[in-house]
Amino acid sequence: MKKHFLTLTTIALLTACGGGANNNNNTESNNGTQASTSAPATSAPVAPAADFPDWQNNKGVNPITLNPPLSDTPDAALAAKGEEIFNSYCISCHRPKKRLTGPAMIGLFDRRTPEWVMNMILVPNKMEQQDPIAKKLVEEYKSLMLDQHLTEQQAREVLEYLRTIK
Repeated sequence: MKKHFLTLTTIALLTACGGGANNNNNTESNNGTQASTSAPATSAPVAPAADFPDWQNNKGVNPITLNPPLSDTPDAALAAKGEEIFNSYCISCHRPKKRLTGPAMIGLFDRRTPEWVMNMILVPNKMEQQDPIAKKLVEEYKSLMLDQHLTEQQAREVLEYLRTIK
């Protein structure tokens, strides 16, 4: 009897834990292909590839002027404030290097313009209704980004923090 119980328990655990399902929340696979699993488990997270061919020209739905203009390196003082804001308002849906309800932030500026990011932070409802990239993200993630009612200064601080994520 013990032998049967152990066998059934083992099979149940293997089925529940193994199952053959791929639950890695990979953002690639809209075309039905699976991502390669040849990378070692200890490799660093990889930023998703740019998903819109003309993303460099998309600034979003509101005119944004980056003041001060972006420098080559993130402003450390603004980034520190931005990290606090990100941890207060954004962390429940976004992580720096992990996909949650919203996309991971790593490599964000390899696929979005700074103005687009500012627009998404400041007017997410308008972006999700009018911007083709934001519409696609709503489709992919099956959720809307909430308007956190941040000021333009706070959004700029978050932008500087996001630039530090490597």
